[in-house]
Amino acid sequence: MWIGPAEPDRSGRGGRHNGRPLGHPHFVSQAGRAVSEVPRSSGEAFDGRPDEAALADRIWEAVRSRTAIRPLTEDVPDLTVDAAYDIQDLVVERHLAGGARIAAAKLGLTSVAKQRQMNVAEPLYGWMTDRMALTGDHVLQVSRFIQPRVEPEIAFRTGAELAGPGVTAASVLAATEWVAPAIDVLDSRFTGYQFTLADVTADNSSAAAYALGAPAALEGDLRLTGCVFTRNGDLVATASGAAVMEHPAAAVAWFVRKLHQRSRTLPAGSVVLAGAWTAAIPIGAGDVVTAEFDRIGAVTVAAV
Repeated sequence: MWIGPAEPDRSGRGGRHNGRPLGHPHFVSQAGRAVSEVPRSSGEAFDGRPDEAALADRIWEAVRSRTAIRPLTEDVPDLTVDAAYDIQDLVVERHLAGGARIAAAKLGLTSVAKQRQMNVAEPLYGWMTDRMALTGDHVLQVSRFIQPRVEPEIAFRTGAELAGPGVTAASVLAATEWVAPAIDVLDSRFTGYQFTLADVTADNSSAAAYALGAPAALEGDLRLTGCVFTRNGDLVATASGAAVMEHPAAAVAWFVRKLHQRSRTLPAGSVVLAGAWTAAIPIGAGDVVTAEFDRIGAVTVAAV
């Protein structure tokens, strides 16, 4: 059963369900065994199917050691996107096993600019934990990452559950409690950001960190909302909301329909970063990046 992101925690203890952190399904391998019981391999099981646990171990070690690796598809060229989402689940399980909890969902490759940059043609999703959130002054310690990049987005918070194959942008807008300016910090675990759609899906959509600005009421047509993205005071790019699947809410609707394919829903109280409005840019120590959105507000990340 899909549990989904936790409701806002007012106790200071963090949301839990039956003693487990809220925010993700109970992850087990396809064989129903604990991850530690599954033998490691080069990435392919004896029956020719990908050894999902071994591939998840490879990504997790890259995260833990902050060392880039070659794409999984170099060893498993027929890795499917469906199998990659199973691997993603196992990678997220490792975050949760360390005490983290799911705080937000993130969408990727939702803009034409981003798809062209990464040479793929389909969106994807991943999960952000509470330990990835940049709070306070939104300071990013770049030494925690391999090759960080940043991109401007807006985040939606849902006030009602969204579920099923018929969810549309209008459904998302009707369920939206608020929106907020956001900066998504990417950190591909693959050398030079060279990957296929299956690789980046398994890599939890390159999830690394994120910053949210102040929540704002949903007003006006998001397709026409403008974004100005700057680094160290210099203009990097401008864009409008129409760059994200013609409407950012359409990206969230795609996400809900994709969750439905995996027998999951998006509960009320969920936060979703709806995808980049521009191409991602590298960020290094000393950089200050700001994403400013008409009628929504601005958010800044300072790298050290």
